[in-house]
Formats: sequence, structure tokens, C-alpha cells
Amino acid sequence: MPIIGTKLRELRTRRGLGTRELAIRSGVSHSAISLIERDRMSPSVDTLGAILGALGLTLSAFFEDLESAIPPRIFYAANELTEIGRADRISYRLVGMDYPNRRMLLLSEHYAPGAATDAPITHNAEEAGIVTRGAIEVTVGDQSQVLREGDGYYFDSRQPHLFRNVAEGESTIVSAITPPTY
Repeated sequence: MPIIGTKLRELRTRRGLGTRELAIRSGVSHSAISLIERDRMSPSVDTLGAILGALGLTLSAFFEDLESAIPPRIFYAANELTEIGRADRISYRLVGMDYPNRRMLLLSEHYAPGAATDAPITHNAEEAGIVTRGAIEVTVGDQSQVLREGDGYYFDSRQPHLFRNVAEGESTIVSAITPPTY
């Protein structure tokens, strides 16, 4: 059930703005705004933030408004997971983007052959996951281990951590982060 684009279009038209004016104000291309509003493209967090800023809203206000208007869902088809990825070779697909007051981030992570996070990541949370396909080298602090299908991890995300696909093909992880950090 696409909702972000519909809500953005509603906010834009309520403010009396055309897509071209919103494009100028936000720095996001007219065609990207059009695709997002028609739910043909999922915006990155940065893109959504730029559009909302041009509409005078914050990300948190936008999602609070969305959450209050939508009854909670329980089930999500694979094509309904929201892409929140930040790299061409790594995909992070979020389960339950529209779930109100979400207290965890559940992700389906896909790593192309050789893909790796750019630099050590740290954030104030706990993180766990299970490799569901391939082989991922997980480095946490000064410890590193290659995890294969069925292997898992759990760590304090305040420690610097990296992920790297060491398999010849795509590798996948199902992971959870609590509290949500994005």
C-alpha cells in the first residue's frame, strides 16, 4: 500500500505548489518528485528530507502524521518493503515503514559481490542479524569473522562495525536494530 507519494502530493497541493515549484525549492528534480508522488520511486531519506523541508515539514512530523492516519498493518509483501539503501551495491529494505511508533528497525539487507559498507558505522543501539545467503565478513571493533548462511551476530552498535560480502554471489542478511536509528 503506497502512502508516501500520495501524502506528499496532498501536502504539495494543499500548499498550492506545482511540482516544478517544489523542485526549485527542494533541489530535487521535477521528474523525481513526479515519480515519488506516483509511488513509482522510493525516495532516499535525504531526498525526502529536502522535499519536506521545502514544504515546511520535518521527517518526524511527516511520519507522525502518516502514523496517526493509518491503521497498523501486520503483513508486508516483498514488493512493499521500503528501500532505505544508501549505496548502489547494498540494499536495505525496511519492514513496517508505516507501522506507528515503531520501536525497532527490521531490515532485509542485500549485498552485491564485493560490496561493503564504506566506513566503520556507529550509532546508539543494539544490532542483531542472521545471514540467510552467501557469506558476510562482519567486523565489530577489533574482532572480525566470516558468517555464512544460518550464522548470526548481536552487538552494541556504539562499537565501530563494518559489513563486507566475501561470497562470489549476492549475500543477504535479515537484521534488527533497536531502537530505530534512522
